[in-house]
Amino acid sequence: MNSKESIGLSSRRIVISEDPHGKIIVLSLLLAFLWGGNSLSIKVALDDIAPMALAFIRFLIGFVIVGGWSLYRRIPLGVNREEFFRLCFLTVIFILQIITLNVGTKYTSASRSTIFINAYPFFTALFAHFWIPGDRLFLTKTLGIIVAFVGVFVTVAPELTEGQTSVFGDLTVLVSGCFLGLRVVVTKLYVQSIHPYRLLVWYLSLSLPCYAVLSLIFERGAPFALTFSGCIALFYQGGVIAGFCFLAWTSILERYSASKLVVLFFATPLSGVFFSHLILGDELTFSLLVGAFLVAGGIYLVNMRR
Repeated sequence: MNSKESIGLSSRRIVISEDPHGKIIVLSLLLAFLWGGNSLSIKVALDDIAPMALAFIRFLIGFVIVGGWSLYRRIPLGVNREEFFRLCFLTVIFILQIITLNVGTKYTSASRSTIFINAYPFFTALFAHFWIPGDRLFLTKTLGIIVAFVGVFVTVAPELTEGQTSVFGDLTVLVSGCFLGLRVVVTKLYVQSIHPYRLLVWYLSLSLPCYAVLSLIFERGAPFALTFSGCIALFYQGGVIAGFCFLAWTSILERYSASKLVVLFFATPLSGVFFSHLILGDELTFSLLVGAFLVAGGIYLVNMRR
């Protein structure tokens, strides 16, 4: 048995991905903008709560929302043995991605964390090229990904001079981006045979004890406080991201091309700039406009037909 079959990635069960249409692209862009506040909310919450405890509370909130919605929709939550082992594999990827994201963000700035976590479309496209039939890399898709990433960097580059940075934090978040790219592709593969909501319920529930144990072992005596700003950040991470965004994105991956849609999430760092402008009155700079143009060009290149 080869490694692909051993983790359940055989292509025999995979449905060829459809090209995303207008409504799906708009919904994905909305998710991208919402996800833009994730690194910022993590950074805010880390001032009051240690990384593993933060992950536990965040995904407990997400589990309640996803589980409640699944029960409301009367989605069967039982799994067989083969599905359970697949979900355990996906849960391991998920846990590693969240640990590296939270720890890395603690040791770098929120803007740099946003930059490095959003390198994940490169990894998504690479993994999809080998594992998802019909989702191959070709010239315009590769060029579109590169153009979009340049747009993101141009947009947030002026912000990188603010705050303390750390090579350890940067590299740790970049590793998280690699795990996230792998998680997107594995999720895309698994939702062909496991209902998206059931998949979410299980890997959220399986991950919670791991965060709790890690927190008890490594964060004993760490500061813990529930401030107003921390609670808002927790609600955003747990309700908006781990609840609504996880449900919507997992459902989208069931049907549509992973590497074509994931490039839309290069718009995620842009939302942080827009939030700053709307809430704090920050100026819309020339770099923002140039970056937005490059991201739009990258989206067009990735979604155009060969």
